[in-house]
Amino acid sequence: MDTKRLSYFIKIIDKGSLTRAADALNIAQPALSQHLIGLEAHFKQQLVIRSRHGVTPTEAGNALYRHAQIILKQMDFMSADVCAAAKIISGSVSVGLAPYSTTSTLSLSLLKEVKRKYPEITLHINDNFGSIFSELVMNGRMDLALIYDPGMMRGVNFQQVAVEELFLISRRSLLNAKDGATEISFKSIENIPLLLPSKIHLLRALVDNAFEKVQVTPNIVAEIESMETLGMAISEGMGSTILPWSAASRMSDFKQLILLPLKEPKIEASISICVSDSIPLSEPAMAVHDILFKLVRELIASNQWPGVRPPQ
Repeated sequence: MDTKRLSYFIKIIDKGSLTRAADALNIAQPALSQHLIGLEAHFKQQLVIRSRHGVTPTEAGNALYRHAQIILKQMDFMSADVCAAAKIISGSVSVGLAPYSTTSTLSLSLLKEVKRKYPEITLHINDNFGSIFSELVMNGRMDLALIYDPGMMRGVNFQQVAVEELFLISRRSLLNAKDGATEISFKSIENIPLLLPSKIHLLRALVDNAFEKVQVTPNIVAEIESMETLGMAISEGMGSTILPWSAASRMSDFKQLILLPLKEPKIEASISICVSDSIPLSEPAMAVHDILFKLVRELIASNQWPGVRPPQ
């Protein structure tokens, strides 16, 4: 068995089909099938269940998939460490930055600082919706992520770096708040149409829990996974949203919006750097980690974003 077979197996599981995997790898399907048969013979285990719809990993296959990810990642680390022996930190580093978060505003600063200090590092930044960054870190597909902290989770460790308060963001015409109001309660927004992230986001869970605490059913009119679309919908008066201050600041008519801290209950979300608990950071990834941590501290100290504070 060699690392090529492991990489082939990962591709088979990722694609869910020998045919699609063979096309992606640009090799003949019979040859790829022989590599799979060789792996099953080596481990004396059935690794996938074949059907006319494709392949599905068995429990043994899932175990091999996880370890293969780690092994291949370690091979990348080895290459990076050999380069580091020449005192040049180089290699690829992938970083996730939570959408809708103040941390997503750090992407350009992170890119500039990494290029300034470590020009040989190739940085991959992901701040897209639809990706569960903790799972990507756990599986070794992403080196680290700056995300909302969900609490204890197997396979990853969290280093808390900031706490972010949520605000009601709206046009005044949709609010029941009086002129000059400095905060608003959850009960008073019961009938306001809301535009929120979908339920895969921790922010949405925090908002839903707050409504449950006051026994209020929110008037959710849409779930939106796009900052641009959300901003336009808010601008058109189609609804309000509950997000950090930084999210509102990226909307085109920010100066025309009302932002009110929420009370009864107040909502705060912890932001943490997420890393794998089984795959050590490579030297380039550790360098990027340190830069990211420094940038978060500088952002908090600058008081640029209301509602963002250091963890206690």
